[in-house]
Amino acid sequence: MKDNKKVIYWLLTGCVLIFIMVVVGGITRLTHSGLSISNYKLISGTIPPMNDIAWNEAFDLYKQYPEYQKINQHFNLQDFKNIYFWEWFHRFIGRFIGMVFIIPFLYFLLKKQLTKATIKKSILLLVLGGFQGFLGWYMVKSGLVERPDVSHYRLALHLTTAFITFSFAMWISLDIKFPERKKINIPLRNLIRLTYVILIIQIIWGAFVAGLDAGFIHNFWPLMSDGKLIHETVYIEQSPLWRNFVEGKSGVQFIHRYLAYVVTGLIVLIWFKAKKTVLTILQLKSLKVLLLLVFVQFILGIFTLILNVPVVLGVTHQIGAFFLLAAMTFTLHRFSK
Repeated sequence: MKDNKKVIYWLLTGCVLIFIMVVVGGITRLTHSGLSISNYKLISGTIPPMNDIAWNEAFDLYKQYPEYQKINQHFNLQDFKNIYFWEWFHRFIGRFIGMVFIIPFLYFLLKKQLTKATIKKSILLLVLGGFQGFLGWYMVKSGLVERPDVSHYRLALHLTTAFITFSFAMWISLDIKFPERKKINIPLRNLIRLTYVILIIQIIWGAFVAGLDAGFIHNFWPLMSDGKLIHETVYIEQSPLWRNFVEGKSGVQFIHRYLAYVVTGLIVLIWFKAKKTVLTILQLKSLKVLLLLVFVQFILGIFTLILNVPVVLGVTHQIGAFFLLAAMTFTLHRFSK
């Protein structure tokens, strides 16, 4: 039997692992651990240093790069081990995800348990996964030169690709689970599509905020500072003007702040428009979950900001984005042909 339950479980297992990887990636970023491993060894790098000699060699390699030389000269070996763990664990999960996707795919392919459509989608999924791994190292390399921090553009590309890979794997599993779909309301579907795109843009700017450490300024809400709706640094930090909104800390935070209102408003609009139509049970449930999650995420964002981005809240906010995108993906699937 083609496209059976085993295939769905395989895809959903991949989704769970990508989720775990994104969570660990968020911890890695917030604990400033991402530049602790200064090389990339696909096979041998799977095993961390196992003795004092290996640990000292890894630490000596780290000392050759700007993060140690400019920021962490006070580090001893134990400090290095602490940050090394998160980056190693993040990479280990990435390798494990690759195995989880590739080995079952080959098995299902040999056993002829996949339809042609699912085979094509699965190949694209594998390409996305491989590209994601490349982007991870491409991002790390940007922090091994003069400036001991990764490019926020590369960070955003790395994170967004992970979210898209997750969504695509989920979409394939939903295609298999629900091959038949109800006739849908075209304008409502298009509104959900628009909201989905804006949510992705919001996730990209969230990555910009993380990459530039832009959450550590303007820690007020609803105003950006005491008495100011828009802080003056939003438009004077960079030149020309447009660079403020992609490279300036204040400008990037400004976009992320106010896109949150847009995303929340659009999801509320979807809810009210959908309530005027005849809905299936799954459509109604997906909309309820979506509405709940967007408000939870909005509140998480506020507290993450005003409390100056504690690690726990920062990671929780990223998890919230993940669940919100998952709910958005499910909702879009339920309202698509």
